[in-house]
Amino acid sequence: MRHTVVMGAQWGDEGKGKIVDLLTEKSHAIIRFQGGNNAGHTLVVAGEKTILHLIPSGVLYPDKMCCIGNGVVLDPQVFCQELDNLSAKGIDVDPRRLMVSKKTHIIMPYHKLLDVAREAAKEGSKIGTTGRGIGPCYEDKAARIGVRASDLADETLLLKKITAALKEKNALFAMYGVEPFAPEDVFDQLRPFARRVVPYVGDVAAVIQGFVTADQPILFEGAQGTFLDIDHGTYPFVTSSNTVSGNASAGSGCSPRVIEAVCAVVKAYTTRVGAGPFPTELSDGPGCHMQEKGAEFGATTGRKRRCGWLDLALLREAVRLNGPTGIALTKLDVLGGLPELKLCIAYEYEGRRIDYPPQEENALSRVKPVYETMPGWQGDISGAKSFADLPEAARAYVARIEEVLGVPVAIVSVGPGREETIFRS
Repeated sequence: MRHTVVMGAQWGDEGKGKIVDLLTEKSHAIIRFQGGNNAGHTLVVAGEKTILHLIPSGVLYPDKMCCIGNGVVLDPQVFCQELDNLSAKGIDVDPRRLMVSKKTHIIMPYHKLLDVAREAAKEGSKIGTTGRGIGPCYEDKAARIGVRASDLADETLLLKKITAALKEKNALFAMYGVEPFAPEDVFDQLRPFARRVVPYVGDVAAVIQGFVTADQPILFEGAQGTFLDIDHGTYPFVTSSNTVSGNASAGSGCSPRVIEAVCAVVKAYTTRVGAGPFPTELSDGPGCHMQEKGAEFGATTGRKRRCGWLDLALLREAVRLNGPTGIALTKLDVLGGLPELKLCIAYEYEGRRIDYPPQEENALSRVKPVYETMPGWQGDISGAKSFADLPEAARAYVARIEEVLGVPVAIVSVGPGREETIFRS
């Protein structure tokens, strides 16, 4: 086991939570390095479902250190709700094993309201934001007017920062026809959650260095997926942070030389939530099959996910951007029962065939998929314990993915539970 980044290779919802949960067993620390509570990881252990939005998936193991890095934006109320939910299940959430970086930026009540007001004003050009205040919080971070976790311990400084931020925010609210915020009201609303968060605030970079020095494996956990990356995704239908593996070090507080392996989580078909181009999207029988059998509803929003064939042209770009050393292929079981499967291996674009997505904004909406057809398989494969137990057609499907992408499929998930997983040596 090496220091490993686990990241999504598509538009999110690939099943990263389960993969992190599985790899945590041989890790000592799990670091969440970007995003906020606009992401959700669903874990199923012994038939019991746990949904996490901020706290790293490794928290379900009692002896692991879990950290929220400086690249994350944290909603204190959501964090406290997760603490309560986990505690109610008997899961240890003591600050000695759960830490928030002092540099993590805090989502404020005015961020959430601004997020919703902006999206409502866009009318026909909505991007599908979750309305959780993620984007406005990252904006304040870039504008150098943000509130950081370390500020929560100094109430005088906290009120001063809130007052300064609201000068601009209240002007924006007036433009959107929203009542202005009083600094004292925001402060009073935040205070009870801030006091609960403060004991968890610490130096995450120092924790990481300690594990590196002791040669104890670390997992770096990403949220969303490669094509929601603010730079490399399907802009403007993207999130507000860098989701690619290269952000793991910057968003955690360590040298990039610490990273030794990258696990790209790939769903066996493609899904996306919200607006934006989706070349292999299906609205017919196979798409409905994937949606229903895969229970494709967002863990954070409950929104129905759009479904389509696996897009290997898109995944080539994910490989190019993230440099994975291995692939974790999830939800292979969902494809069972389809008579045939299609793989998008390239695009037709402006009269020529291309192997990678075009780089211009919204150009992905103008490509035509080039498909290969492969036989499907019948029956339930969730009981498979080894790769040899899978039907021949399922093994051929995995092999073709490896061939096109040039990356080995090291993990095959055939169901939501921990035990429904095949590790390939």
